[in-house]
Formats: sequence, structure tokens, C-alpha cells
Amino acid sequence: MDFRIVMPRTPLSLVALFAIWVVSLVSPHSALSQPPRQHPVVAMIDEKIEQGWTDFEVRPAAEADDLTWCRRVFLDVIGRIPTVDELKEFASDRSADKRAILVDRLLNDDRYTEEYAGHWATIWSNLLIGRGDNDRRSMVNHDGMQKYLRDSFASNKPYDVMVRELVTATGSCKPGTPGFNGAANFLINKVNEENAVLATSSTSRIFLGQQVQCTQCHNHPFNQWKQQRFWEFNSFFRQTRALRRFVDGTNDVDYGELVDQDFAGEAGDAENAMIFYELRNGLTKAAYPKFTDGEREVEIGNSGFVSDVNRRQELAKVMLESDDFDRMIVNRMWSLFLGYGFTKPIDDLGPHNPSTHPELHSELAKAFRESSYDLKQLIAWVTASKPYQLSAVLSGSNKSDDPTIGETPKFSRFYLRQMSAEQLYQSMIAATGASGSGSYEEQEQQRRRWLQQFVVAFGTDEGDEATTFNGSIPQALMLFNGELTQKATATGQGTFLDKVASTSRKPNDALQQLFLVGLARKPTRAETTAATALYRATGGDQSMMLQDMWWAIINSNEFIFQH
Repeated sequence: MDFRIVMPRTPLSLVALFAIWVVSLVSPHSALSQPPRQHPVVAMIDEKIEQGWTDFEVRPAAEADDLTWCRRVFLDVIGRIPTVDELKEFASDRSADKRAILVDRLLNDDRYTEEYAGHWATIWSNLLIGRGDNDRRSMVNHDGMQKYLRDSFASNKPYDVMVRELVTATGSCKPGTPGFNGAANFLINKVNEENAVLATSSTSRIFLGQQVQCTQCHNHPFNQWKQQRFWEFNSFFRQTRALRRFVDGTNDVDYGELVDQDFAGEAGDAENAMIFYELRNGLTKAAYPKFTDGEREVEIGNSGFVSDVNRRQELAKVMLESDDFDRMIVNRMWSLFLGYGFTKPIDDLGPHNPSTHPELHSELAKAFRESSYDLKQLIAWVTASKPYQLSAVLSGSNKSDDPTIGETPKFSRFYLRQMSAEQLYQSMIAATGASGSGSYEEQEQQRRRWLQQFVVAFGTDEGDEATTFNGSIPQALMLFNGELTQKATATGQGTFLDKVASTSRKPNDALQQLFLVGLARKPTRAETTAATALYRATGGDQSMMLQDMWWAIINSNEFIFQH
């Protein structure tokens, strides 16, 4: 694996660090036996993936060693790297199905419920409303969205129930206000903008894998969506309004409230509440709420009176009956754990964008529906599968499996990917206890301020945002000398490095603990030699040696990559 050398922060470290980062992640692979009872869905995944390896004539990478895999699954399931104690606990387990046991513990043990819920709440909050929180006109309340999602994941709410609640939500977006419903944050900023165009495109893309934003103006050139279908889907949102609630006696917005209201239609007749849209040739056509799914078409009537028909509730019913609904969430979850989905992009399904493994995609979607949309069960299946067990080694036997150069992903190895900014933040805290003091709310605000420096908003139809957490200058500067890094590398009494030094009999023991915490492996001989040279160069100052070594570890590509 190619992990680049990082520049040291002090001239004192130059000699040692250039030697340290001649690093190889490839360690001896454990020859674990198959779990004694393999779930039929896991067996199906393995069969379909192995068939792909045969068809493409690739040989998969060897299985990842235990510590590497343990680090991987902690990051993917609860959003942080494991502690030394957690690594040692896993390594000492001699069970044949120790990996399945660990996944079950992360998913179901009360010790991890809060972290599991927080990690997945963050993923879905970013997806549904974004990270950004700088628009003073916004009615979105991030605390409200996070609370709803944390509660949902902590209780393992079925996925279909969660989506139904998001699509049909009414109520206040801010915790502590009358009628609070955190799910309302998903649509609160989307329903009033340009006749709910953003609500239409976001709901279709996120939950059905249909990118329809361009079809508001013209027929899609590739997929089956046409302009008429876009406005029929849009009609489901036209009974919904986002209301601003102000701070008493001021013009400052306190929170937003999502409500259902009778819709008179654009012709002013609520009993026949049509909307109009314009074709490219200038002609005007009418649309009513209708859901089209392949050959299936569902009309719910033309009335705009909520008492006659609640359009969003009817939309949720027909959405949840769609095969695309199942295929989209399976595609998303697969991509979150394996690095790539069955399609690229993952939220663009259809004949124009065929799946890399169509049978697996369909069978896994069917199995997920039959599990009553149990997300923890889906995670258990994916993490138990063979492709998730593999190392990240790209070699001659699988050199054609390189999606970074446009090749179709064959999942014959684990694809390297950078941690998200949130994962890095949580990992630094878990490893070193570098977070600030204060209440949960205060620490959450601190986390958001740290993350906000990487958010870049785009003024597109989708309200897109991206992060500069991708090897950019802001990221490099933050990791080199940011406040969190300074706290993580502090050597004062009670700090992480102080505890490592005080609980280690000799410098080499402390060094091994740093590598286990940061990289889930022991230092190589070259790294140990370099650390020894550094120890001598500092006049036997163990604290300074550990500080420089730890700084180098957390600034390495190996630390910030999921592998």
C-alpha cells in the first residue's frame, strides 16, 4: 500500500521520521476458519461475489489480519478507531466466529448504543440536510434532526418506518418547542423553494435512487423519467407548507414548523387541485399526483383538501412498495462498507446505469425487505461477507480491480478510502481523550465548529455541499498544528501521552501502544529503530520522543485512511 511520507513539525524529528514512514501495512494474515454457522444471506453474497471473480479472472487479496479488520469494523459501525483495550480484547478471543461476535457486540451491546446511534445519525443528517449551518434564513435545526435520528438508530427503528416518518412529518423542528418532531427538518427547507422542486428531487434521489432534478424542464435523456412524471411526483408535496416562527417581539426566526394545508391548485379549485408546467416548446400542461414505478401507476385523486386525501401520506405508501426503495438503501449501505456501490453514482438506478452485480443487488434488496427493514441485520450480513474480510492489497492477481481508474469494482480487495472528517474527529477523541470539557451540547457545538471549517456549500438545485477534507491545505494545516492535534499531542499531567508513558515499563512498550492505538498494528523494525534514534537524539527524553512519534502517526496517510 502506498502511504506517503509526511513532513515532520520540528527539525529534531527529520532524521527519524524519514526512516519511520517506509511503512508497510501488509502483515501476516490470520488463517481464520469459516464461522460454524454461516447465514444464508451471507452465503448468497459470497457466492455471487465469487462468481464475479471467476468471470473476471481475478484472484482476491488475502484476508485482512485481525487488528486491521477490527479497526475497519469499528470505524464503519460506530465511527471511530478502537482503543488499545478493545483491540486486545478482540485479539485474545480464540473463537472461530470472533468477527461476527464483535459485530454483534458493536450493534447490540449497551456499551456501544450511543456511539452507534451517533455515528449513523451523523451519516444520515449529512445526507438529509447537510453539515452546513450558516444560512440565517434556514429553518433547519440540526439539533432537532440529530435527536430524531439518534433516537431512531438507538431503538433500531425499521428503515421503512423511518423513511415514512421523514416523508410525512409535520411539526416543529426545534427541540423543546410545542409539537416538536425532528423528522420535519428533512423537508422544512425544501417544500417552499420553487414550488417544492427540491423536496421532489431530494426525496426521489435519496430514497428511490432516481436523479430527476433535470426533468422539471425537459425529458431525461437516459432514464425513464419524463417531465410529466416529475411534476406528477411534485404534486404530492403541494399540500405542505413551512412556516417561520419568530422570537417574541422580534423579526428573528426562532424555528420552523412543517404543516399540511389544503391546496387550491394553480387554477384555484381545491376539488380539482392541478398544477401547471411548461414544455420546452412553450405549451402548458397540467399534472396531478401520480406515482409511476415501471409498469405500475398509482393515482390518488385530484382533491387538494387534506381531509379528502393527505398526499404525502399516500406518497409514502406507494414509495415503500417500490423495488427501487429496497435497491436504493442496499446500494447505499453496501457502498458505505465496501467503498463502492453496485452503481456509480449510487443514487442513480435504472437501465441506463446497470448494476455491477445485478443478481446480488436484487437478492440482497429482497432479503432486506424480508428482514422487516432491519438495518442492523443488513450491517451484520455485509460485514460477515468475504469481500469485507479482505485486505486492501492490489497485486498482479487482481490488478484489474481498480475503480479509481474507471474499472468496474469486483470487490476482490478492500478499497482504501479516507476517513470522513467526523470519523477522524471521533477517532482522535477516542484514542486520546482530546475533547474539551462541558455538557453534551457544548461538546457537540465544539465538534461542529471543528467540522465547519471543511464545509463548502454550492448553490445548485440540490443545495449541495462538499468538504475540503480530502488532502487539501486546510486539512493539512489542521492536522499539523490544529487545536485538536495540539490537545492530542500534549504531554502534561493526565494527558494521553502522559498515561501511555506512566503505564509502560520501557520506551519500547510505550511505542508499541502508540502504534496499536493509531494504526492497529505493532511498529516495524525500521520504525522501532528510528524511534530509538530519536530517543537518543533527545537525550533520553521519553516524553519528547513519544510526542514526536504520535504526531507523526496521526499525520500519516495510514492513520486517516480506512483500510
